[in-house]
Amino acid sequence: MKLLKRYRFFLITVIVTVIITIVNQSFGIRAMGVVGYSFMEMIVIIPPIFILLGLLDIWIPREIMMKYMGEDSGVKGIILAILIGSAAAGPLYGAFPVAAVFMKKGVKFTNVLIFIGAWSTTKIPMFLFEMTSLGAGFAITRLLVNIPGIIIIAYVLSTLISTDEIKEIYKNAENL
Repeated sequence: MKLLKRYRFFLITVIVTVIITIVNQSFGIRAMGVVGYSFMEMIVIIPPIFILLGLLDIWIPREIMMKYMGEDSGVKGIILAILIGSAAAGPLYGAFPVAAVFMKKGVKFTNVLIFIGAWSTTKIPMFLFEMTSLGAGFAITRLLVNIPGIIIIAYVLSTLISTDEIKEIYKNAENL
């Protein structure tokens, strides 16, 4: 029963997809094609992320992470969170396991949020693409608007989320 409860969303999705395929075969087959493509994309991206996470977890001691990105890290923690997030590769869902490892290592909650924001909006390849496709003015302006925006949003979220909720988030990250 616990297994059914845990995978209920997946099972409901499979049942709905089967029903859709019965009702409209071409639409159902296209839906399964999208699922297959997404699955293959995840199979290619997730293993390297988890290998890097394992190395991060082993090679970088908690004390170092706390020193450079922990509660007392100040501006250097913000800069590191932006740089690491901007240098990251892969889709946004790859940022969340990294964020969980950061939490296990004692990274300040605000810096975790900044890291996720940077991963989603300030990636270096995206910046280079924008430079060539949309022009340097656009790319630099967007970056100069996004970076303060990410920092402001992270601090606002940190203020709005209660200390108990943040502790619960860190506890959940520890249990992963």
